Amino acid sequence: MTDHLTRAHQLLAEHPVVDGHNDLPWALRAQVRYDLDQRDISTDQSACLHTDLPRLRAGGVGAQFWSVFVRSDYAGDTAVSACLEQVDAVRQLAARYPDDLELAFTADDMEAVRGRGRIASLMGAEGGHSINNSLATLRALHLLGVRYMTLTHNDNVDWADSATDEPRHGGLTRFGEEVVREMNRCGMLVDLSHVAATTMRDALRVTTAPVVFSHSSARAVCDHPRNIPDDVLEQLPANGGVAMATFVPKFILPAAIEWTERADENMRAHGFHPLETTPAAMKVQHAFADSNPRPRATVATVADHLDHMREVAGIDHIGVGGDYDGTSFLPDGLEGVDGYPRLIAELLDRRWSEADLAKLTWHNAVRVLRDAEAVARADTRPASHATIDQLDQRDQVEP
Repeated sequence: MTDHLTRAHQLLAEHPVVDGHNDLPWALRAQVRYDLDQRDISTDQSACLHTDLPRLRAGGVGAQFWSVFVRSDYAGDTAVSACLEQVDAVRQLAARYPDDLELAFTADDMEAVRGRGRIASLMGAEGGHSINNSLATLRALHLLGVRYMTLTHNDNVDWADSATDEPRHGGLTRFGEEVVREMNRCGMLVDLSHVAATTMRDALRVTTAPVVFSHSSARAVCDHPRNIPDDVLEQLPANGGVAMATFVPKFILPAAIEWTERADENMRAHGFHPLETTPAAMKVQHAFADSNPRPRATVATVADHLDHMREVAGIDHIGVGGDYDGTSFLPDGLEGVDGYPRLIAELLDRRWSEADLAKLTWHNAVRVLRDAEAVARADTRPASHATIDQLDQRDQVEP
């Protein structure tokens, strides 16, 4: 494994990781209200964050989709404003650390920023509630640099079902289909992490551009609704999309599902949202873990998912999206963004070729964005001004 770790570092120097999803902006909001003096990520922040610049460099990360996430219990204009504040946070990070981070908006930008020795910084909006049922707001996010939108987060939106809510629409509504078409027209990747399997299938039926799963693993390996069923993975070669395996233990290790449900209930009982990662919230989480030893995922657990996803979808349609700073616990060996070389070493030990690993880490993610851009350039339709009232005729079931 020592030799494989050395080879992993060498490979990542040439073909760095494009990570599909990192929640550092939300962690900075929750912990210090974006006061970057209090959380100077140019130094080791391992006591309170999964992510900082030294560990991004050590992990071989060459491009990062920063999640401009807002919780799905935010609604309406509140959600839109919070998303814009998240966009501003990413821009502030790039301005503060120009030797390490540089904003990227296209696949060519990703390559150019990497060539300058910096980490290409892209943005993905996590949850369609952030557009407040407005295609104009969707377009505005794209103009600000957001390059994917996850159609839902943990709760349904008015036009799409989430994987972790009670079904309300049976997938996408007519307006939801129009959202997908408008994303295609703009060149914004349709992200199908978090959505119900019915929504995945509807989106794949409607889209004319490749889709992405920014942080989802294989449902056949861990039967959690946040993961991707095999019949959907099988559609990715025809679509051209990429599924990026996540590291969240409850999504990759069956034994962790029930434990996490109990940990979430404990958080609520102490007055915290289960996703909260403030020091006070983490103290509660770790106290629960001390009293209730948690099942431990490992690097090998993630590799099992990638083995399966490669077998079903093919090597051209997989990537990685760790969900760092968006979860309380991580697999052993992948506790921070510096863990990627250990994952690559594990895959080398499983006889993955260096050519295949280069696709996993860099080439697939760059290609999927480039292909979405090509679809947008060829699309001559005018901007859509459809509204949810027009298309869904107020026939939705009230939540």
